[in-house]
Amino acid sequence: MSPTATTGTMPVSATGVTAPTRAPVITGLGVLAPTGIGAEEHWRAVLAGRSAIDRITLFDPSPYPVRLAGQVPGFEAKGRVPSRLIQQTDRWTHLGLAAAEAAIADAQVTPAELPEYEMAVVTSSSSGGTEFGQHEMENLYQHAPDWVGAYQSIAWFYAATTGQVSIRHGMRGPCGVLCCEQAGGLDAIGQARRLIRTGAKLVMTGGTDASLCPYGLTAQLTTGQLSTVQDPARAYLPFDADACGYLPGEGGALLVVEDAEAAEARGAAHIYGRVLGYAAGFDPPPGSERGPVLART
Repeated sequence: MSPTATTGTMPVSATGVTAPTRAPVITGLGVLAPTGIGAEEHWRAVLAGRSAIDRITLFDPSPYPVRLAGQVPGFEAKGRVPSRLIQQTDRWTHLGLAAAEAAIADAQVTPAELPEYEMAVVTSSSSGGTEFGQHEMENLYQHAPDWVGAYQSIAWFYAATTGQVSIRHGMRGPCGVLCCEQAGGLDAIGQARRLIRTGAKLVMTGGTDASLCPYGLTAQLTTGQLSTVQDPARAYLPFDADACGYLPGEGGALLVVEDAEAAEARGAAHIYGRVLGYAAGFDPPPGSERGPVLART
């Protein structure tokens, strides 16, 4: 949390930048989810209560006890991601780049027309470039070290998506990545709010994931918390007496978050919502006598 001081009624950050008095606004949505590509398709699935759980098709899941997951339907990086980046990055980053393009188009903003150091990127990641890493490890173990490509050093890295989105759109402000598992996307929005309050005018934020490969599935199996039920209608039942674990999935969303005055000044086409605040809860260790602690920013 950035420390702040108060001068009269106008908050001033520790960096000396006057903090906005109005809450940041969300002006663009880019969704690539198992329930559909695009915010409208995803929302229709939500309203209809339509499940996207089905048999894994990205690889043969038959040797594994878990064979169901949520896959982004029909997603192909070709045509959505520059060809050179397809070879240099993981599917998780492909999804992030496509989501960023969609969010920018939805916000009707042209990054090249804005000051590059006033735009930032904050994404979340739970596993990094799992599939890319698996292929490179296969090259190592089945052949020799010189079969491992140079891009392995960056494609697996948790911050790869943040970096690629930043480079592609010239967003050179304070960028970062949060590794917070399921809470990562919300935490990223909280960080975007902090950056807006310390001088950024636009932040691309959110998160994507793509761990549907043998390596990624095996890693998750070690938790013992995945559902092994083979019926898609019964495999994932959160908040139900018959709940039997969770299922892996891929996809995510990126949002354009802007300073309210800056969005107004450029004539933003629409405002989906405002980020009024942010809070994170920290559960104590199992068996601890301590109660939950709530941290607010």
